[in-house]
Amino acid sequence: MMSISDVAKQTGLTAKTIRFYESKGIISAAPRGANGYRYYNADHIAELLLIKRSRMIGFSLDECQQLLALSTNPDRHSRDVKQKAQQKLVEIDHKIEELKQIKLTLAALTEQCPGDKSAQCPILDSLTKRG
Repeated sequence: MMSISDVAKQTGLTAKTIRFYESKGIISAAPRGANGYRYYNADHIAELLLIKRSRMIGFSLDECQQLLALSTNPDRHSRDVKQKAQQKLVEIDHKIEELKQIKLTLAALTEQCPGDKSAQCPILDSLTKRG
């Protein structure tokens, strides 16, 4: 059994994050000792690492919870996991395209701005333009 600080060190997550995941039911509840402290085991570490790594590659907390459920389901099918990953890839591609458009717009506005001491600023003019 490990304390929350031990788990935090092993996972690289903060104690606050670990408590949050537990309070939201994302990870299994840790049993409490007579002193009221939570005590964690290797299963909790595995759950937390799966969530942390899933978050790092773009999955939402809800999606992480679904992946965690699949990871502990002995009747799971790899196609279900692959489908979730493929859906995430489509979302990421969409976000990349949105960011490219944002970059083009910002670059055009930046190019129009003289960047001198005058009050004239095409960037602000564009951002405050109605319609």
